[in-house]
Amino acid sequence: MRKFPLVLCLAAAALSLAACKDQRQASGPAATGAAASAPVASASSTAGVSAPSADAGAKVVSASVTTAAAPSKLTPAAQVGQRMFFDPSLSGSGRISCATCHDPAHAYGPANDLSVQLGGADMKQAGTRAVPTLMYKDYTEPYSDEFQNPDMISPPAPGGGMTWDGRANTIAEQAAIPLLAANEMANPSAEAVVAALEHGPYADLFRQAFGQDAFADRKHAFELAGAALQSFQTEDRSFHPYSSKFDLFRNNKIGGTLTAAELHGLRLFVDPNKGNCVACHLIGGGNGGSQDITSDYSFAAIGVPRNRKIPANDDPNYFDMGLCGPLRTDHVPDPRGKGNNKGDKNGETCGMFKTPILRNVATRQAFMHNGVFHTLDEVVHFYNTRDTDPGRWYPRDAHGKVRKFDDLPARYHANIDDQMPLDGRRAGSKTPMTEDELKDLVTFLGTLTDGYAVPADAKPTPNVGVFGPATPPTPTPAQAAPTQKTAAR
Repeated sequence: MRKFPLVLCLAAAALSLAACKDQRQASGPAATGAAASAPVASASSTAGVSAPSADAGAKVVSASVTTAAAPSKLTPAAQVGQRMFFDPSLSGSGRISCATCHDPAHAYGPANDLSVQLGGADMKQAGTRAVPTLMYKDYTEPYSDEFQNPDMISPPAPGGGMTWDGRANTIAEQAAIPLLAANEMANPSAEAVVAALEHGPYADLFRQAFGQDAFADRKHAFELAGAALQSFQTEDRSFHPYSSKFDLFRNNKIGGTLTAAELHGLRLFVDPNKGNCVACHLIGGGNGGSQDITSDYSFAAIGVPRNRKIPANDDPNYFDMGLCGPLRTDHVPDPRGKGNNKGDKNGETCGMFKTPILRNVATRQAFMHNGVFHTLDEVVHFYNTRDTDPGRWYPRDAHGKVRKFDDLPARYHANIDDQMPLDGRRAGSKTPMTEDELKDLVTFLGTLTDGYAVPADAKPTPNVGVFGPATPPTPTPAQAAPTQKTAAR
């Protein structure tokens, strides 16, 4: 597994000037006929659509964190994508839209605490993975087995791509997956989606964006539909507002002063002997001039517990192993040990999932690829005690022995990452962080939530360095004068 030296933490935590937030995802086919633009309301001003709940006890967070500063001016292609995003008629059930699971009022993630969401033609089919946020995807590069980590230190390794296993290379490709998935929007075919668009209320807008013959080639029209959704997600500011308290802090803006607990949490976040979160959840400069995306786009196996609430896991022979399947098929190990087209003869990528961004993480209610945790407190405690107290997280066999890493076949346990704080230390030994430190780490993660309201009485204050107090500012003559007068007496 890749190792991250101390210099990574120092470099990644260095406070730098803000980079321009240019939109990296190309519109591709969406560029056709989309030169003109027209003002429309941004997604943040559109009424949110709540995700379906499997039970009445599902918790719902009501506060929006995606409010844009002003309505966006979207190209016709992006306007099509916006209409599609909120359109339940583009599903087999007629009851689910993209916004059902990617609610703009919940950081474009689910509005409930279900581990996996329900969909399908009857709205009763369970997914197999937790639904991620759609925010801050515009700098994500295509998947590569030899991905150059943006920390510029780690050696090339699997990275990039959309979804938990990186199998979609663009936002447009990712958008096509739920449209056709039997347990999500459950359309019978791409042609069915195109037919719904052609006979729907915004068919003329589709033609305006992509040409009068846009529906003639059904396969190409489906690609254009994905391109429209990509245009919406890259153009609308609510998908990448950079409006958290941490953004103000990083850019030394008024209102960005961190509390003592928040600043301590940040130091724990970057400390290689404590949280070491920055080793994968990169802050600082990233791909294409991005800043503080909080992911290095890499893949890692950390051995989270099996989620017994996912129906697919009722089958003891079923394992979701991320890069090596079952949803991704190009890294499936060859049982003969001769390798496949990617050379994974020994399953070197099994159990590896993409590092998610941590922006707006405090608004989430299901964590990890299988949604096994439901609070940030659980997550940080898992990282802190997975090795020192494995019985807290994993089941025991008939002999009372803890079955550690129970959601990954034993033959792939060598793939488990061993970076701090998941460094494989002995059970019963001292944890990397104390309870008070864990509380401060969670407090810091709350500063990554967008939509932060600057207090009315906020004033500029000298920024405090991550690794200690900044050099005190030199007093101005006006500040020094009273001292001089007193000394003269």
